[in-house]
Amino acid sequence: MTAPRRFAFIGNSLPRRCGIATFTTDLQQAIAASRPHSESVIVAMTDTGRHYDYPPVVSRQIDDQNLDEYARAATFLNAGGFEVVSLQHEFGIFGGESGSHILTLLSSVAMPIVTTLHTVLAEPSPAQHRVLSRIVAVSTAVIVMAEKGRELLQSKYAVPADKIKVIPHGIPDSPFVEPDSVKTRRGFKGRSVILTFGLLSPDKGIEVMIDAMPAIVQRRADAVYVVLGATHPNLVRSEGEAYRERLQARVRQLGIEDHVVFLDQFVDQETLIDFISMCDVYVSPYLKVAQMTSGTLAYSFGLGKAVVSTPYWHAQELLAGGRGLLVPFGDADSIGREIADLLTDDTRRQLMRQRAYSHSRGMTWPRIAERYVAVFDEATGRRPLKPIARQNESAAIFDSPSPPPQMQLGHFLSMCDDTGLFQHAVYSVPDRSHGYCVDDNARALLVACVLNMPGEQRLPEVLTGRFAAFVQHAWNADAGRFRNFMSFDRRWLEDIGSEDSHGRTLWALGECARSDASPARRRWAAALFAKAVPIVQTFRSPRAWAFTLLGLEACSATVAQDSHTVDLLHRLAGRLMSILSTVEAADWVWFEDALAYDNARLPQALIVAGTCTGTPTYVAAGLRALRWLMTLQTTPTGFFRPIGSESFGDKRQQPRPFDQQPLEAAAAISACLAAWRADGDPKWKSDARRAFAWFLGSNDLSSALVDLETGSCCDGLHPGRTNENRGGESVVSYLLGLAEIRQLARADSQHIEPARRRAVRG
Repeated sequence: MTAPRRFAFIGNSLPRRCGIATFTTDLQQAIAASRPHSESVIVAMTDTGRHYDYPPVVSRQIDDQNLDEYARAATFLNAGGFEVVSLQHEFGIFGGESGSHILTLLSSVAMPIVTTLHTVLAEPSPAQHRVLSRIVAVSTAVIVMAEKGRELLQSKYAVPADKIKVIPHGIPDSPFVEPDSVKTRRGFKGRSVILTFGLLSPDKGIEVMIDAMPAIVQRRADAVYVVLGATHPNLVRSEGEAYRERLQARVRQLGIEDHVVFLDQFVDQETLIDFISMCDVYVSPYLKVAQMTSGTLAYSFGLGKAVVSTPYWHAQELLAGGRGLLVPFGDADSIGREIADLLTDDTRRQLMRQRAYSHSRGMTWPRIAERYVAVFDEATGRRPLKPIARQNESAAIFDSPSPPPQMQLGHFLSMCDDTGLFQHAVYSVPDRSHGYCVDDNARALLVACVLNMPGEQRLPEVLTGRFAAFVQHAWNADAGRFRNFMSFDRRWLEDIGSEDSHGRTLWALGECARSDASPARRRWAAALFAKAVPIVQTFRSPRAWAFTLLGLEACSATVAQDSHTVDLLHRLAGRLMSILSTVEAADWVWFEDALAYDNARLPQALIVAGTCTGTPTYVAAGLRALRWLMTLQTTPTGFFRPIGSESFGDKRQQPRPFDQQPLEAAAAISACLAAWRADGDPKWKSDARRAFAWFLGSNDLSSALVDLETGSCCDGLHPGRTNENRGGESVVSYLLGLAEIRQLARADSQHIEPARRRAVRG
């Protein structure tokens, strides 16, 4: 067994009432949960003269003004065998000039220090600059929560780039919920709820929001502004509740007592999530730009709220890309207008919510804990340990899914011209220099087919016809094969394409024959399929066999299965069975000695072939291979990690993580749903949702690949960055995956069981 790890956290701790206390407690609990064999303690900073009923995890307290207690805490940490100290730094929580007392502790501990800077000042005083520079100097690594923090550390404090890590503020992993049911429980039924929460103090800008309320009420008479939070303890000590009373007097002066509610409470996390869940708009009207991070903003964003905020640093980064709205500081008119617009435009508000929720999936505490531990590992010189996933953790995450995004086709349409779908893009701009290919236009025809399903909006007829025409033109009757690559000036660059492109085109033709909206085009697809399928018997590519099997299954659903179709189904499925039996071993349940692209299509083909022909051995083999593949494609913390293209061709090796491509996620979604339809195990649905969540940011970089407003999709994940080009293959992969997840959501809402389970088991 691995020796226990020992972590120590220095900062404020609950039940002390402040944001640093909440963050320190949440971080310690998240790391403890992600490393069940580790040990961790909190060394809590306690303001002089105060007493808190700390939980047992707080092993030591430091009176912030007592310099001797800092030295004794260092002795305690050195004697305790702790491997790393995680310091939560904010100038105001340590004693001495600009918090300099903490340097006594930091200069005396023997283990590496990883410091999280909750504030980085652009214009520090000389003392603040001196103290922060010394803290950074004794730290092995420093963590900031926004790119602005990295920029300031490099420009103002000359911190080396490789010493700085950017890890966002953590958030609870909560489902995407609609507010109405919670409003009823909290006594706000029938109201349009605007929320601000956090400790009350004059820099929060509450008075500006109060001044905006009359204009909001004029357009939404049901609007109510809920101000949730106790007055900041430091403010209470200096002036009592005078600030809250001034706010309440302003409400009375404006005559909006029925539209502003003050809740003087410091609530626990469960209650806080309840209040956030019930709001329609969260407002963050801070008055100063120099706000590096805001836990209240992060929480509301992470619960998928429509956020209106002033443009302080954290908000500028978090709400970019249409994930929220920014308004000028102190501008009640702008705040009122933007909130009223959101409250009267349900579609816009919902889209903003979905963008926020999708982007925030990489900010959940389990993900943040893994990133912190990775920094700790690096700081201590240890090889990163394999994370220990809690039992059923991933199932719990993906068994309560958020509503899937809307189907947005703007980018897909922009990638098409009067010939067909372009192969590549430079960022989001179609790249004409690479022309077209039948691979991508066949996939585009598949998109047209799935959009004929109930609940979706069909593609324009002219566009579907264009994809079909491209496939028809790609057919080389003399060779009995499809061409693949075409230049922008419509010249074919080859007489025959690859076996895989031929098989993929057959798959699209089979689906077109089954589900195209046009009867004439269905007949065209079936006829061309019949011409193009015989040559597959000469192919040697397993993926070409698999794609053809998917097309054969689709075609067979439209007409009575003749002996030739059944024979070819069994022949190609038999080939997959044969190579699986030849290569398979206890630790390598696969068809080939190496993994390549579109991997999940191989087991998917066996599953659908077995279902179609009533051959349980095909289904069993496909399920067995898919389980093994999905295990490889699951991180220890339960998230989807597609086989990286860097490992394509590596013989029987643990796959390398990069480059990750949308094609793999789309294939995994389809294969898992085929498995669910075959055996009815709900875990397959969770696996499919997990693969789809990869598009939305549940991935190694915690980066969303899709723009939910346009439907564009990045071409993949490289080490440390996304590939910002958004080509044809990527957008159709995302749209195909999205269409299947939307179908699954509709089936779940109607309690539809997998239709084919009975046929296989019978």
